[in-house]
Amino acid sequence: MRVLILDLDTLRPDHLGCYGYRRNTSPTIDAIAAEGVRFTNYYCPDAPCLPSRAALMSGRFGIHTGVVNHGGLAADMRLEGTDRSFRGRMALESLPAMFKQRGWHTALISPFAERHGAWWFYAGFKEMHNTGQMGNESAEHITPTVLDWIDRRGGQDNWLLHVNYWDPHTVYRAPEDFGNPFQDDPIDDWLTADVLEEHRGRVGPHGAREVSMYDNRAYKDRPRQLGEIKDMADLKHHMDGYDCGIRYMDGHIARIVEALKAKGVWEDTAVIITSDHGENQGELGIYAEHGTADAITCRIPMIVRWPGGRAGHVDDGLHYNLDLAPTLAELLGADPKPSWDGRSYAATLTDGAETGRDYLVVSQCCHVCQRGVRVGPWMYIRTWHDGFHLFPAEMLFNIEEDPHEQNDLADQRPDVVRQCASLLGQWHDEMMATQLDGYTVDPLQTVLAEGGPYHARGHLKSYCDYLEKTGRAWAVEELRKRHPREFE
Repeated sequence: MRVLILDLDTLRPDHLGCYGYRRNTSPTIDAIAAEGVRFTNYYCPDAPCLPSRAALMSGRFGIHTGVVNHGGLAADMRLEGTDRSFRGRMALESLPAMFKQRGWHTALISPFAERHGAWWFYAGFKEMHNTGQMGNESAEHITPTVLDWIDRRGGQDNWLLHVNYWDPHTVYRAPEDFGNPFQDDPIDDWLTADVLEEHRGRVGPHGAREVSMYDNRAYKDRPRQLGEIKDMADLKHHMDGYDCGIRYMDGHIARIVEALKAKGVWEDTAVIITSDHGENQGELGIYAEHGTADAITCRIPMIVRWPGGRAGHVDDGLHYNLDLAPTLAELLGADPKPSWDGRSYAATLTDGAETGRDYLVVSQCCHVCQRGVRVGPWMYIRTWHDGFHLFPAEMLFNIEEDPHEQNDLADQRPDVVRQCASLLGQWHDEMMATQLDGYTVDPLQTVLAEGGPYHARGHLKSYCDYLEKTGRAWAVEELRKRHPREFE
């Protein structure tokens, strides 16, 4: 048997045809989904890139690994202390290590470890290929390495191949000669001229008037992404850029599928398609970023085509990406690792059984400091640091009726707010009670003590100047009040 993991950066599920998107972005992925199980409520517990992949590979929440930020003390795996063995926990208990311990050949094609200085990402792999551009690659820089690997090793048995594509990640990068297959396709109906105008009046990085983060600079070498969205034509240009990245990547995935078929191993290869996080495209007034603990940033695709498993099945249960490691362990007949926080959903893949959780807690400490609770139809978001977006302390959205989070119901449904806050407190107590020996501080509090999320440090003074220049001086005093340390 063989296992192929396609780790597709910044891919939100509702921009895939198999998840109901009306644009034809993903014919190859859709065909694979038809042969497997598609999960509709699958979330990364910690966003964005670095915390999410730490959870995936370790099988643990960021509050346990300590990895919740993109810089500072909370961007590295916690030291294990006096109980550390000769090689350390990740070498023994990571997702790929489980395969390696069973005699499988484990291979990785990704620049991620270098991009984030996350060398633990290599743990458990026998063979590593760094595609060399630290996440700025397009698919044409990655696929040749994948095809060469399949040509050399694909016909052998018992291998795990983890492949990382980046095309949907900002800055949108599909080559110009790819064209625009969506030139005549409209964008989502909820994004109207009135909505855009309201967004242009908001403040915060990656808003409609500062898509580049803190200003409206454009990328001359990446014309698919604008620095500012001024009107509906710009908005369509922006959305087309994101969707072109998905479609371009999908075409390269098709080449991998054909190569495996040519080797005669496709039928015996399990395929797992997922992402590290989604991408806000107007939700909460944010464009081209994955910087909140909401249903848009934290909900990710999960498609599993398992030989002998269910085909064409859809699971609506609540799951985390850290549930993948115990799931694969059960499918392979391996014992789960004692450190894992995940819960197996193997019975969903084999029998269509319901294995979802009662609720989920998601976290974001790189752009903001937030935790969210996903329960029933609700998405509750608690904010400790607003990342300069002027978010209220608590937000509540009914994402079944309002999937793009336009209507904050926190004031209207205090009963649900209390319920979600209670669940968040319960989860936090459980997590703190199961820390590694010697750790008594929530890493979210570490981030706050350091001065806030990595991507929000040291930018507010210049950003306030930009706000004044763009007619939004009304927000400056409130930002000064909320973030006095930024002006010291």
